[in-house]
Amino acid sequence: MGPAPGVHPSHSRVRSGTGKRLEVSLPVLQQRRRSLHDSISNNGMRVWPSSAVHGVHTWAVHPLRTCARFCQNLSAFKRQRFSTRSKHPPIDLSLISSWFMLCAKQGPKAGVGLATVVISFVFSTYYNVLMSWAIYYLFNSFRSTLPWQSCNDTWNVVQNCSSGFPGNVTHLQSASQQFFDNKLLEKTDGIEDSGGIRWELLGCLVAAWVIVYFCIFKGVKSTGKVVYFTAVYPYFILFALLINNVQLPGAINGILYFVTPVWSKLFQIKVWVNAAAQVFNSIGIGFGSMVSMSSYNKFNNNVLRDAFIVTMTNSFTSILAGFVIFSAIGYMAHIHNLPVENIATDGPGLVFVVYPEVISTMPLFQLWAPLFFIMLLCLGLDSQFATVEVAITFLKDEFGTKILPFLKREELLTLVVCLLCFLLGLPHITKGGIYVFQLMDHYTAVVSLMFLAFAEVVSVCWVFGTPRISLMVKRMLGRSPNIYFRVCWLILCPMLVLCILVASIVQYTPVRYGKYKYPSWAEGVGWGVSLVSIIWIPLGAIHELYINKGSLHDRLKSAVTPTVDLDVDNSPDIQSHQQNRRVH
Repeated sequence: MGPAPGVHPSHSRVRSGTGKRLEVSLPVLQQRRRSLHDSISNNGMRVWPSSAVHGVHTWAVHPLRTCARFCQNLSAFKRQRFSTRSKHPPIDLSLISSWFMLCAKQGPKAGVGLATVVISFVFSTYYNVLMSWAIYYLFNSFRSTLPWQSCNDTWNVVQNCSSGFPGNVTHLQSASQQFFDNKLLEKTDGIEDSGGIRWELLGCLVAAWVIVYFCIFKGVKSTGKVVYFTAVYPYFILFALLINNVQLPGAINGILYFVTPVWSKLFQIKVWVNAAAQVFNSIGIGFGSMVSMSSYNKFNNNVLRDAFIVTMTNSFTSILAGFVIFSAIGYMAHIHNLPVENIATDGPGLVFVVYPEVISTMPLFQLWAPLFFIMLLCLGLDSQFATVEVAITFLKDEFGTKILPFLKREELLTLVVCLLCFLLGLPHITKGGIYVFQLMDHYTAVVSLMFLAFAEVVSVCWVFGTPRISLMVKRMLGRSPNIYFRVCWLILCPMLVLCILVASIVQYTPVRYGKYKYPSWAEGVGWGVSLVSIIWIPLGAIHELYINKGSLHDRLKSAVTPTVDLDVDNSPDIQSHQQNRRVH
């Protein structure tokens, strides 16, 4: 990553690292992570949705949120801590020589660290597609009559189009749903039929990547300035929408639905698993963005304070978004005389179908529609900034001496990464691209992430060890972490993540998009996408065993013995890292 001259390290953290965390807590960005895909549409839960509260802020499941915070606090501790020690910030565990990860002496050839870089890169290739949708909706929101308001346009199938929500009438579709399917996507019947490029979406995707490039091409210095707006603006819109929504008829019904617990759901294991997974994802654990951003902190940065602020802000934002979403859903249920549960949905449908329909019925919709889609664009760009930076930072730190002399300027490296991500994202903007998008998202942001997170937690908590973590935190902050954190690191975090991983495997169901079932070959491709990132973990183990000397027992012992220098004040790694951050 770029140097950031003149930028205070803590400012880099607040503007970029926290910006990333704030955006992932909002409903829009959780739609890409389908952890609760079946929890609403199939089970009819009221422990609701990825749409607003990530399945955990309904009072009935608050105990799980407390447990999940254990891992979130650990993540903020370990990521910022290890990234400030390492010469290679995105390889967050590179100084720990365990068989789960990269050997510190051998460079970035395999392991957990490289897996985080790969999964972030794969995510970057398709995530900007959501931003292209937001840009498309933004352009259309400036019309005097919103195009998803009626059934009288050329893309509508009049025979089964309803100007409102069809409720339980399964053969009907709302006008907003037909706009999404037939106009935005021009959706084909399945992944087998790509249907060719959607040229309007291609233009929007180009625009999205141009915006991303010019916001990050100068490194954290330029990104930090942009995030001042993109991270703060959504809060103004959320509060404005909340003030507007609570004055609408029926809003209170939606809010009551949001805060009313269904205690019987506490006895369903799937609810706990889904809720834990959703909280886990809402912080963005497993992606390398927090590591690369936090590598610009000072060594003695107060990560305990950061962990507390991030998790509390995440919870507050989730609850705020929940009130905004469900007050609007209550209003829609009122005007269409339907139960609230018939309005609410999950996945992209909430952001690009339900809420546009809600806005079209509001007073001053010509004002609210552009503001809402600008907010979506800001939230998505925040996430994309941080994720693309992972690959860029990795390439600079690991191969900068070879790449930069060839490219001459760091801006060209950023351009190459953005261009490559753009080209790899083209299949998602074909007429059958929604099926590709759903496939990639499921096997990247759900399947791979769980396994990667488990490897990280085990490596840090058990292989590197709680005593070493405590000593490093003491030297970092001047005081030892209390018993709460030590218990979390030693017992609660590994056990919780293990339970989530096992339950995810046991309860695995093949990916679906609505009622569409993917063919077997497509699922095989999905598992291949998962292996692209997680394969580096066993490869790192094999590599570590291969390069070690002695008997198999000696090699295993060496592989799980940390080789980090705990003399923090005099560590050459620390001195080199801090010097590199000052001179770049």
